[in-house]
Amino acid sequence: MTDRYPPINPKCPHFLHGGDYNPDQWPSEVWQEDMRLMTLAHCNAMSVGIFSWARLEPSEGQYDFEWLDRVMDLLAENEAYAILATPSGAKPAWMAEKYPEVLRVRPDRTRNLWGGRHNHCPTSPVYREKVHEINLRLAERYKEHPALLIWHISNEFGGDCHCDLCRDAFRYWLKARYDNDLDRLNEKWWCAFWSHLYSDWSQIIPPSPLGDERVHGLNLNWKRFVTDQMADFYRHEIRPLREITPGVPVTTNLMGTYPGLNYWKFAPDMDVISWDSYPSWHREAVGIEDRQMAVNVSFTHDLNRSLKRGQPFMLMESTPSMTNWQAVAKLKRPGMHQLASLQAVAHGSDTIQYFQWRKSRGSSEKFHGAVVDHVGHENTRVFRDVARIGETLEKMDCVIGAKTLAPVALLYDWENRWAIEDAKGPRVEKKDYQTTCERHYAPFWERGIAVDVLDMDEDFAGYRVLVAPMLYMVRPGVAERIEEFVKNGGVFVATYWSGIVDEDDSCFLNGFPGPLRGVLGIWSEEIDALYDGEENGIAMEKGNDLGLKGPYSAQILCDLIHAETAEVLATYQDDFYAGRPALTAHSAGKGKAYYVAFRSEDAFLDDFYGRIADDLALPRALDIDLPEGVTVQARTDGESRYVFLLNFSAKEQTVDLGKIEAHDMESGKNASGKIRLEKNGSRILKVNE
Repeated sequence: MTDRYPPINPKCPHFLHGGDYNPDQWPSEVWQEDMRLMTLAHCNAMSVGIFSWARLEPSEGQYDFEWLDRVMDLLAENEAYAILATPSGAKPAWMAEKYPEVLRVRPDRTRNLWGGRHNHCPTSPVYREKVHEINLRLAERYKEHPALLIWHISNEFGGDCHCDLCRDAFRYWLKARYDNDLDRLNEKWWCAFWSHLYSDWSQIIPPSPLGDERVHGLNLNWKRFVTDQMADFYRHEIRPLREITPGVPVTTNLMGTYPGLNYWKFAPDMDVISWDSYPSWHREAVGIEDRQMAVNVSFTHDLNRSLKRGQPFMLMESTPSMTNWQAVAKLKRPGMHQLASLQAVAHGSDTIQYFQWRKSRGSSEKFHGAVVDHVGHENTRVFRDVARIGETLEKMDCVIGAKTLAPVALLYDWENRWAIEDAKGPRVEKKDYQTTCERHYAPFWERGIAVDVLDMDEDFAGYRVLVAPMLYMVRPGVAERIEEFVKNGGVFVATYWSGIVDEDDSCFLNGFPGPLRGVLGIWSEEIDALYDGEENGIAMEKGNDLGLKGPYSAQILCDLIHAETAEVLATYQDDFYAGRPALTAHSAGKGKAYYVAFRSEDAFLDDFYGRIADDLALPRALDIDLPEGVTVQARTDGESRYVFLLNFSAKEQTVDLGKIEAHDMESGKNASGKIRLEKNGSRILKVNE
């Protein structure tokens, strides 16, 4: 019996392939040509109306839907679908002119002029009313339209507003969080620092370069409030859509690991997660391999899949060629478009979509990559690349809804990131929380072992390994659940700079790593920051239970710890703390907890996690040896495993399947023995479970 998630919308049980389509920027005679080209490119879903408010409502209360009616009809006539957007990302000029309160206020308390996008106050009752009205009309008009497939809510939510309305809402939010007890807030935030005690709620203002940015409890809770307020605005947007079109899923396009919002707060109200991916490939000339970028992108794909506990997501935006906002607008080299698109599918995407369909003729995105270039026809390299992945996706209906089974969970937590970045020490630069998480993720990626990327408040049950790099903040109940995880047989890995502060960014007393001290069996007394280029040696203890030999090196940060009940597996070799523990293991119940006290080079992480993976016999997508830079990822429906061989090594590689018999889903032929992967090459194999 198959075990899979349903399609995003059962109206279209296929991979969605298409892009941001802006017909309102073009005369209607271009639209029919667009339909012809979409068919040639094997595209079946277009995101429509994302920034069309000025066309939909050219003046207050005066609506024009006739152009959108025609576009929706054309899509339906050509057996394609609309991912229909609400237009709140960019308001019309008449609204800003008549209702200036809808314009966003900056941290320096100056109000923006009209222009740009996402230049709106999420608290403004006027803006919320106007958004509700336009969304209501869209839902009522297109609720029965055959092209309507998914609602695309606004676009890339972000930023914050410091107007009077938002400041008042922040204070109201704080009263609810701290039970209307100002003394409790003062204590939690440690406001005696620099005489920052508040005597009235009205004295609390958001962080500003003109005022307060040194009370970390204030900074942290402002970020929490901004997320909650934006998520509330999103819920306000979807309310009429839910009421009128309950069977049409809603989503909004997230921005990967964008630091400004905690996406776990959005996920419960999204029927499907979608995100926009714009990696910078081909940077070998500046010392960055495509393999490194592939790890970053895979990590973020896995994060987006994990936001709804494994449910397939949408790659809402990618570029078929290049961007125009990155420092260097590098073209995708031959094969990279196919490779990067299949990478998304391998990690759980059921769509491949682009920004943009047709290049704009003017303004700031006229040189951003697109399926259709300014030349206007299909005879381009990029168009052929898009058509090729479209043909491939049409052969892969059986992959729709297939699951990713991950034995490993890695904690990447937005609030933890905010607190780490706000900390004044142990180094101002190179705290590198996200990069550190990705480096601890990479050894599993290299071996084809699936990883879920979780918030610390998620359920850890069912995983074999739990990795928590730099778990600086530990919120209530987290340490207890980690301890339960270990006692039940799990392997937990923590690192330096963990268990330092509580949920209000105040330090734990009675020794670091705070509430993790028991499960790890160590006490962290000090942490040493190293200069760039400075190292300390790491010597493995003879006969250590991991069988690691080393030697290894430590850079950037070295935690000076005491092994209280933990076993010492490695020690520092240099400086005044030579001989002190650098790696420990602590058994608890049926499981074990490791503490990595230093920032290591990749060689240590690869050996360390490789040994854990081997000892636990963690399942791999394919149990074969892989060349460096080649990864293998898999999705399964319980009967078949869909395996993606992806070559990010910048050279041709050969993969030996050994005795594995497979079916090549692109060629339709059997696959066995040695398989050649060209540079930027990929293969999709179907293997019986």
